[in-house]
Amino acid sequence: MPRKTRSKKTDHSKPMLFTGMNYKLMGLGLFLVFIGFAAMRIENEVYGIISLYFSPIVILAGYAVVGYSILKRDHKLDNQSQTTAN
Repeated sequence: MPRKTRSKKTDHSKPMLFTGMNYKLMGLGLFLVFIGFAAMRIENEVYGIISLYFSPIVILAGYAVVGYSILKRDHKLDNQSQTTAN
């Protein structure tokens, strides 16, 4: 009885969700969050200038960069996938 074999290659390949730029921005955002928390820990004072002003701004900027990197779409890939689908 012959067995049916399936080919692992498919013609309907979807592009990746994130591009390299998304991953770089996400890494930058995580780095900023880490630096903000590290600066807060290094100063180790409740009412210090770095703990009250610098670190929270850096942490929020890191979260904003991570959010932007998740929401950013590469429109070039959208146009390429639409032209190949036609």
